[in-house]
Amino acid sequence: MLVERYDTLLLDLDGVVYLGARAVPGAAESLVAAKGRGARLAYVTNNASRTPAAIAGHLRELGVPAEREDVVTSAQAAARLIAERFEPGARVLVVGGTGLRLAVRDQGLRVVTTAMDQPVAVVQGIAAGLSYGLLAEGALAVRQGALFVASNGDSTMPSGRGVLPGNGAMVRVIATATGVEPVYAGKPAPPLHRESMLRTGAERPLVVGDRLDTDIEGARNAGVDSLLVLTGVAGPLDVLTAAPEHRPTYVAEDLRALGEDYPEVRRGWRATWVDGSLRLEGDGTWIEGLRTACEAAWEAAGAGRVDEDSVKPVLERLQAG
Repeated sequence: MLVERYDTLLLDLDGVVYLGARAVPGAAESLVAAKGRGARLAYVTNNASRTPAAIAGHLRELGVPAEREDVVTSAQAAARLIAERFEPGARVLVVGGTGLRLAVRDQGLRVVTTAMDQPVAVVQGIAAGLSYGLLAEGALAVRQGALFVASNGDSTMPSGRGVLPGNGAMVRVIATATGVEPVYAGKPAPPLHRESMLRTGAERPLVVGDRLDTDIEGARNAGVDSLLVLTGVAGPLDVLTAAPEHRPTYVAEDLRALGEDYPEVRRGWRATWVDGSLRLEGDGTWIEGLRTACEAAWEAAGAGRVDEDSVKPVLERLQAG
């Protein structure tokens, strides 16, 4: 089984384990089974708004095995990044929610809410109801020379209602007002994966995510294998046309693939290039067809990207069943 090849699963949450308040179908059962086979489960999220304890509690409500220490957030990575640069007790202006404030305090730093306190750093994370006043204080502090750190740069985030603006979109307020770009702690930047390794002690990790530009690129940056599940942001067209840094080791419909064999040789499907277009022939499951097409597309593209028009026949064939 795929899960048996690794000692730790570094799992993204939004779009992988849950969508808003609801679990992704099959996620809870798959993770219970993975843990039963000896895999360490670590939930690694770019979302910095909630505390690890709150996230673990939500996961348990969904039937997913999780404790506080199993959750690793971009808030924790951002707080460590600041703590390694400044003395204990240094003032940090937090533009975000409870999870980010507690992570900063856990690192021995002092949370402030105004630029008048002359903070050494401003750290921003997504939070419902983020006010103009707090964003303005953050901009003033950055203009005064404070280090600008963002928990993550995700421009969007999935939810039960659809795709919503993410922290990357909100960060543009301070960045645009000051002309200063933040240092990012979350995926795909190294700090969050470093935090995950420090907290789990993983030796053979598998990164599991739904985004090519954060989860998969982050795994590539860390030099570890990755599994893309198609339950969140990325779809078949995205993965077929992915740039080299966005190509996952494995592609699956959802987390149930962890308990299945992932064959090295595809049977039933054949992908060929005809007049500049990729064609898919044969019969079998659609996900095996997609995997076959991805291998052919990526081989042809090399260090580049496949043109969207060239893979449209593949999408039409998969949709036809």
